[in-house]
Amino acid sequence: MTRSTRPSLGAIAFFAIAFALSAYFTFAAVQGDFGLFRRVEIQAEAEELQQDLGRLQSRIGEMENLTRRLSDDYLDLDLLDEQARTVLGLVRADEIVIR
Repeated sequence: MTRSTRPSLGAIAFFAIAFALSAYFTFAAVQGDFGLFRRVEIQAEAEELQQDLGRLQSRIGEMENLTRRLSDDYLDLDLLDEQARTVLGLVRADEIVIR
């Protein structure tokens, strides 16, 4: 008598479960909360934040420079003149104002 070579139901169930688990973990590794796509998003966000930090640090440097130039220890007459014109609307006697 010949025996059929059909796989048993247990073997089919085992391979189906193994395939389902491997598909789930592969999907989670690529698109999950800690997956590859999320890592790329985080790196892009980190680079953008680094650029923002650089811009803010340069702006802070400019503001510190202006603050130092208007301090009591160091007085920049050009900056003082510019601020007086801008904030107070002052003009010199020899200037003509056109509005």
